[in-house]
Amino acid sequence: MNPGGIAVTTTLDAIDLSALDFWARPRTEREAAFAALRRRDRPAFYRELKLPFLKTGDGYWALVRHADVVEASRTPEVFSSEPCSNSVADLPPYLARYFGSMINMDDPRHAKIRRIVSRAFTPRVLAKLEADLAASATEIVDELLATGPGDFVDQVAARLPLRVICDMMGIPERDRARVYAHTNTILGLGDPDYTGGRDFMDTGVTRGGMLYGLAAAMAAGFELNHLAMKLARRRRREPADDLTSALVAAEIDGESLTDQEIGSFFILLVVAGNETTRNAMTHGLRLLTRNPDQRDLLLADFDGRIGGAVEEIVRVATPVIQFRRTLTRDHEMNGHRYREGDKVLLFYNSANRDASVFPDPDRFDITRSPNPHVGFGGPGPHFCLGANLARREITVMFRELFTRVPAIRATGPADWLYSNFINGIKRQNCTF
Repeated sequence: MNPGGIAVTTTLDAIDLSALDFWARPRTEREAAFAALRRRDRPAFYRELKLPFLKTGDGYWALVRHADVVEASRTPEVFSSEPCSNSVADLPPYLARYFGSMINMDDPRHAKIRRIVSRAFTPRVLAKLEADLAASATEIVDELLATGPGDFVDQVAARLPLRVICDMMGIPERDRARVYAHTNTILGLGDPDYTGGRDFMDTGVTRGGMLYGLAAAMAAGFELNHLAMKLARRRRREPADDLTSALVAAEIDGESLTDQEIGSFFILLVVAGNETTRNAMTHGLRLLTRNPDQRDLLLADFDGRIGGAVEEIVRVATPVIQFRRTLTRDHEMNGHRYREGDKVLLFYNSANRDASVFPDPDRFDITRSPNPHVGFGGPGPHFCLGANLARREITVMFRELFTRVPAIRATGPADWLYSNFINGIKRQNCTF
């Protein structure tokens, strides 16, 4: 059964980005499809996949060129993040209360909350984190050497970003395994591993399967929200040197953030700061394994080349595939007319392989310069707040790995996350 529609080829009429089976196709086929879309003289329009229990619309325009993604990102007054940016369908209230946060806001409220949160990501604060990052990376590699080769995601990539985010918020050690499991559930909606074995590729999107998936996401959101709200209430009584204390003490227009708002922000932070960085690390190991010349180049001058290597890893991997924007008014961009209320999806993965910006875009080149990728989002108010933290985490982890385990390699196929939102790797064996 093919519940998602037609098979994917590079024939324009046969490409359907809303089809379930598109996102299960081999990556080379998907990249060829996006390359074909970039060659069109105007954006393609796709009907939304109708989903039970969610308010879906008529469809969306797919922005696949670098120039379009950048311009839309720079003009939030036209390409709005409201009412929803992290879902093609509008989030119903019972989900928005957990997964809304500032990612689905426009200025001025977005800017006010971002100013508060950005205090945890200043260069001074990140510089202070350096010693803690190095100590954590050392401990992770110690345990990797003690246990031997296995799943790189579980043994290495997932551990450092989770530890950093939980330390920043003040989440106790005893709660961190739950945080990790719940973030997997939230971003794994639609993947059989996280929806109780219900494989939409076999059964299609049934009401029962969708209900189970939404219930799992709601339960995970509730648990994370409750954990952060409980900590916020404690920090109101007993402030500490952590981000939660800064959030509860902050005021916006004379009003404090509610515990609910802090809980929603925590979900955003652990999902964005944990999942995306761990995937970038795992993609990085795969890329350096598959491109031994680039690996040798990096190891010959690690400090001189790691900065470029991180940017190229993020470009090629593009951990976040797309975000949505909604038109606030009629608008013409690059020769195409959009109407008020139109939805567009910003496909960062496609923009990062635009040959008009990146010569030989499918080549992994750690010396690529310039490298104006949009792997951390496009320029504008929603550019990833934690981009510099992610860069530091990858740098510190790879320095420790390649100094002490220089023979480490990815081995065997990756176990990919089934998603049209996160370019995730669930499991990746390694050897050394």
